[in-house]
Parts: sequence; structure tokens; C-alpha cells
Amino acid sequence: FGEKTEENILKSLEFLRQAGGRFILGYIMPDIRKIESDLKKLKEVKKIIVAGSVRRRKETIGDVDILIVSSKPAPVMDFFVNMPDVARVIAHGSTKSAVKLKNGLDVDVRVVAEKSYGAALNYFTGSKYHNIALREIAMKKGFNLNEYGLFKGKKTITGKTEEEIYKKLGLDYIEPEMRENEGEIELSSEHKLPKLIGYNDLQGDLQIQTNWTDGSNTIEEYAEVAIKKGLKYIVITDHTKRLAMTGGLDEKKLLKQIAEIGKINEKLSAKGYKFKILAGSEVDILKDGTLDLKDEALKKLDVCGAAIHSYFNLPKEEQTKRIIRAMENPHVDIIFHPTGRIINRRPAYEVDIDEIIKAAKRTNTVLEIDAFPDRLDLKDDYIRKCVFAGVKLAIDSDAHLVSHMDFLEFGIAQARRGWATKDDIINTRPVEAMLKLLKK
Repeated sequence: FGEKTEENILKSLEFLRQAGGRFILGYIMPDIRKIESDLKKLKEVKKIIVAGSVRRRKETIGDVDILIVSSKPAPVMDFFVNMPDVARVIAHGSTKSAVKLKNGLDVDVRVVAEKSYGAALNYFTGSKYHNIALREIAMKKGFNLNEYGLFKGKKTITGKTEEEIYKKLGLDYIEPEMRENEGEIELSSEHKLPKLIGYNDLQGDLQIQTNWTDGSNTIEEYAEVAIKKGLKYIVITDHTKRLAMTGGLDEKKLLKQIAEIGKINEKLSAKGYKFKILAGSEVDILKDGTLDLKDEALKKLDVCGAAIHSYFNLPKEEQTKRIIRAMENPHVDIIFHPTGRIINRRPAYEVDIDEIIKAAKRTNTVLEIDAFPDRLDLKDDYIRKCVFAGVKLAIDSDAHLVSHMDFLEFGIAQARRGWATKDDIINTRPVEAMLKLLKK
């Protein structure tokens, strides 16, 4: 092998080592919810919640912790270890059992006393460093905090709810997605926590691929599903001509699609729907930062997104300049999946994220939080940087099937992990208000 090939192989091996054995949350979540739902149906189960990194909505998880309140735990444990998807029983106790599922996921179930439910939930939600910080605060106040409750000597102060524990420690309640000991405790003590975007706050989805290129559904089918989901608008963003393998649209086909969108909007309006399909595009950013469609075509779009699909290994400075040049185009409203990572498969390309955020602010370009489970791009700490810098963000499904629109939930979770509020996300607004935030 040549030196460069050796370097690339070693980088790939290191990337795989770091990813090793972790499950992408958005892909494994249906399995987790099925277990939770099956256990919840048992008459012996009074309360149930999934804790750990699942509750904090981490991008990837190693295992699952489920907490249950029950006065008759034995039937619950018997049911759990005998579930059809169990490959191996690791432990089968009276109040704690552990299994490995056929998909390789480890799941623990613990039964806790109702009086300790809040303390246990706090303890098993984590993160480790958030919990250490809470215990230090408790000690300074003369308390002892553990998974059974908050104590003063042998006297129980509280433990039934998380809210009570935070209150007794002089803190406002901290949402699980923020519990990483990244400054949230200090904000909580000063009553300055942000009000995070809610899971029902999105009004539109700004990145959707249809069967005009590499998507599997028609424009109309996406609109029907979006209406059922309670959304008020979607943006159709099929790929452009450089991505020939996707059947990317050239200028002529793009104009045809814009006309088709207009016809479908008229049909929806005639049926009485207050719903809007917007014409957009996922324009390809070329190696030098120019775009693969002419400005004359781009200016006809309602929303123009741009993205990198090639030359991932450019030097950091060159890659950064490439993206910034695309942002400087007066027609580019959004940069889609800004760092190009695919979780567990491909690392992000090297960019100076601080320079990109500065350029986004200067050019009034929106940066995307791509909700597709193996992207979640931007990652949480970059989202936080955008929030602090006042750079607007969009949460999009990047759907290639109508079912992919369900992934918006994980984009919202990522935004919450990055401390984003409703105001930070442009598509929490009605369509006209959202469009006013764009360059046009």
C-alpha cells in the first residue's frame, strides 16, 4: 500500500473502533417502544419509563434501562425474560432482570419503590457527569443523593419525583436531553434555562426527496402524509443534475417540477386544505463551492438548499472555503447536512465549524439539523454554538419515503440536546413567517 492508502485504512479502522457495538437510536427505537408497550399492558405494572441514554435521546445507545413501579414484580420479571425477541437471559431476579435481544441489544429492567421512583429515574437517566455534579451540590447542602432518594442523615427528604429533587437542591427542573454537565446546572441554579423546542412545534418539513429523483413517493403522497401528521407545509428538494445516479434534475426538469407543484397546490386548495407545497432543491455544491444549477433557475425556487455529495477528503481549509462560497450565493437559503457525517459509517468531513457558523450569520444562511437517524447533522454541540451565535436552524426529515417523515422526532431531540428553542428553528413558524427569514 502507498502511504496515503495506509493512512486512510488506519483512519477507517479507528472510526469503526469508536463506533463499535452502539445502536443508532432512531433505528432501534421501534424495538424499544414495543418492549415498553408490552410491559405497560401487564396489570402488575403501575408505572414504566425508559431511562438512560434513550431518555436523553443520545444519537447512539449501548443498552436500555427500563424502570418499573410494581407491588408484584415476579410476574413482570417472568414475562420480561420470556419475551419472543429474547436471545439470552443474562440475569433473572426478583426486582432486576437483564436480557440480550436477538438484535444484539442488552435490556435491563428494574423494579423500584414508588417513594424512590424520582431518585431512581434521575440516577439511571444520567449522564454520569450530570449526576456527579448533582451529588456534589447535595453534599454542600448537607444532603446525600443516591438512587433511593435525597437524605439528610437517615431522614428521607424526597425521592418520589425528579422535580422535587431538583427543587430541594435549589435548581429548576432540567430536561433529560440537556443533562450532560455542559453548563445546564449553572443555568438552572440561576433560573436561566432555555425553554427547549417541543416535540409538536414543527409546522413544516424543508427537505423531501420524491420519485422525481431517488425518493420512492410522489409529491402528492408526501403532501397527504404531511397533512395527516398536522404539518402546514413541505418543501420538495430533489437532487440536481450532477448527482446523475439519482436522476438529478437539470434546469428544464426543475421548471417542470415547479409547474407540477403549482397544480397540486391548486388541487389541495380546491379540496379545502390549508396546506402549501413549496418548490425547493438540494443543489449540489461543486468542488470549488459553485453550484451545479444556474442562478436563473435557483431564483425561481421558494427555498434553495445546497449540499456536498463529493470530495469529502479535501483539506479542512479548502472544504470550509467551499461551503462558505456556497453560502455566499444569494439564492442559497439552507446548507443541508452541513458536516456530511453518516453515524457508524462515515466520519464528518473536516471543516472549521466556527468559521462556517460565522459565515452563516453574515450571509443569513440557515444551517440544517438533518433528522435522518444515521445523520443527525448538525451534532448537538454544533447546534449549541449556532444557538449562542444567533444562527437560525431548520429541522428536516431528509425523507426518501413517506414513512421517513416520522424521523422529524429525532431531529427535534437533537435540537433539544443542542439547547435550541422554538425561536431558533425557522420551520416552527407558519409558512409566510418562515419564508421571511430566508435570503429572498
